[in-house]
Amino acid sequence: MKKMYQRAIAFAFAVLFLAFAVIQPVTSYAKVPYRTYTQNGYGELVETQTAYTPYTTITKIYTTVEGEDDFELTKPQDIKIDSEGLIYIADTDNSRVVVCDKDGNLVNVIGEEDLDTPTGIFVDEQGDQKLIYVADQTYVGKKEGAVIVYDLEGNIVTTYNKPTDVLYGKNTKFQPQKLVVDKGGNLYISSKGNSNGVIQISPKNGGTFLGYFATNTTNVTFATVFLNLILSDEQKAKRQITPSSTSNIGIDKKGLIYTVTGSNTTGEPVKKLNIAGGNLLKCDVYPNNSVAVCVGKHNSIYVGTENGYVYEYTNEGSLLFALGARDEGAAYRIGLFQSLSAVAVDDKDNLYVLDTKGNTIHIFQPTEFTNLVHDSLDYFQDGKYEESKKPLEQVIQMNGLFDYANMAMGRALYNEEEFKDALGYYRLAKDKDGYSDTYWEIRNIWLNKYIMHAIIIIVLIVVVWKLLKKADKKWGIYNPLRKATEGFRNKLLVRQTFFGFKYMKHPIDGAYSVKREKMCSYTATAIIGVVGILIFIINKYFCGFLVKYVRDGRYNIPTDILEIVFVFLFATVVTYLICTINDGEARMKEILVGYIYSFTPYIIIQPFIYLFGMVVTYNEMFVIQFANVIMFTWIVILLFLSIKELNNYTVKETFKVIGLTFFAAFVFVLMAFVIYILFAQIIGFFTSFGGEVVHRIGSK
Repeated sequence: MKKMYQRAIAFAFAVLFLAFAVIQPVTSYAKVPYRTYTQNGYGELVETQTAYTPYTTITKIYTTVEGEDDFELTKPQDIKIDSEGLIYIADTDNSRVVVCDKDGNLVNVIGEEDLDTPTGIFVDEQGDQKLIYVADQTYVGKKEGAVIVYDLEGNIVTTYNKPTDVLYGKNTKFQPQKLVVDKGGNLYISSKGNSNGVIQISPKNGGTFLGYFATNTTNVTFATVFLNLILSDEQKAKRQITPSSTSNIGIDKKGLIYTVTGSNTTGEPVKKLNIAGGNLLKCDVYPNNSVAVCVGKHNSIYVGTENGYVYEYTNEGSLLFALGARDEGAAYRIGLFQSLSAVAVDDKDNLYVLDTKGNTIHIFQPTEFTNLVHDSLDYFQDGKYEESKKPLEQVIQMNGLFDYANMAMGRALYNEEEFKDALGYYRLAKDKDGYSDTYWEIRNIWLNKYIMHAIIIIVLIVVVWKLLKKADKKWGIYNPLRKATEGFRNKLLVRQTFFGFKYMKHPIDGAYSVKREKMCSYTATAIIGVVGILIFIINKYFCGFLVKYVRDGRYNIPTDILEIVFVFLFATVVTYLICTINDGEARMKEILVGYIYSFTPYIIIQPFIYLFGMVVTYNEMFVIQFANVIMFTWIVILLFLSIKELNNYTVKETFKVIGLTFFAAFVFVLMAFVIYILFAQIIGFFTSFGGEVVHRIGSK
């Protein structure tokens, strides 16, 4: 009875729980159809939180006038957002400019009777009246294009036709595709196919050509140089290489011009230009096939690519976010693009992306994470480092691997002279420049505090060492130690192991000792090799941050050991074979020992380089570079003399043997590669054959 009572109570609670769950509202979160990436400290793209979520799309413009039908866009090419949130669309194939709100409600239609192929828009709100500049590639009734300026009612204010200035070029076409206007009313126009640069036109006298601005350059490759040497003048003229023309253009609040070049061969598809046309923007991650650019209220640079990606950079060129993807299907999914052509941002950080092929405007809203990043950017750029720390802490709490936030936090702490904490954040961000500057400050504070103590200790050590040296000379205080270690030091293996010290100072005598005085031992060679490999491993994976070239957490120690051993054995075998053919006197064992002894400078010098690298900043990096040059030059000289003296060659014969050795090594590597490919194909053939046999047997 008691059990039935308990079951009844449990059943009643279960029913109540289910009923409560059913009546509660359920909030569902749809996943975005793309991934968002950011740039890590190594300049690579890594996945991060969603930065912008698709909010809505504008696929149709709704009219408010009775009797008029709603209409769709046809291959629009550009959009702009004004301070009131109105959207201006270059409805290219319909030969008009459409003005609507963010819900797609029609506000006005401009230029239906004037425009032919409008591809670019700029909204100027600096003067007393709002002006709409339209770049028309093929203006009605003209062979060339034009820039037409309208007021809000759609009345033409002025028109800029092809410049008549001789410097523009008589045969150069004027086909404006995008444009911006600075505070002085000067126009900056990117013209289709014009490789001379951005066209500058002043509003004075109805339009005065000021010249070309920021001409793209071309890279001179080895193939270009070679062809220029062998081709005739006529052939050179036919294959003349011209710079790529600018495909889009933007401007920020300070009047700095931004350009994108989709087919730029210089490796800088996005540029932030100073007044001289020089590029101020240095990015680790550049977008491919760039087609659009705009600048947001946080001075963030937005770049759109033809294949459907939007990149957001800081004003310095650090990548914050990369999002989007190409819509490969016919479903027209929100957030995916068939052919991206323009990007724009409003005052609320909403992102507008124009899809030309889909005739759609996608509107994205920033996430909480992005808003925090933008808040920190605002404080940071205004020099309010204390205020920037709070949103940065929240960003890092949400994503501790967001390296830009770690870098910004490090810089904020650095400006507050909290150097130890700043050093940790710079280390997390893999920002070596910031780390170096911060470590310089920490080291400087330490030196100011302890420099006198360090000098006194060094002086005491030197004095004690001098006194002990004199005491040993006078009274022989080290004699008991010498007698105790004499037997150990006289052992042949010990002398062979430490013979490298003599070999590096006197390689000619050392080579003679290797051949004639039993200074040739596999055991000693193995000991020296193990020590050298240990030094290499420690220096590679556990060195100072500024001199480290291996990524954190990436350890390939077994592979490193095998590669070192293989290289030494392979070099020994190839050298021995070449020397044998060329009447060399050295045995293979002697060549191997000579090679190992030749790397004694590495064993001696590298530990000091390692220790110096633990306390170095970029200001003293030249010391390490100079030490490496000395060390490896010393090693090369020892290797040369080893081959010469062990084989009793002349200098000329030694150079000949070294050249043949490199050639033979190349041939052996090439043969090994060919054999590997053939072996892999044979294995693949038999695997496929076996699989087919099993399949046929199983199908019977």
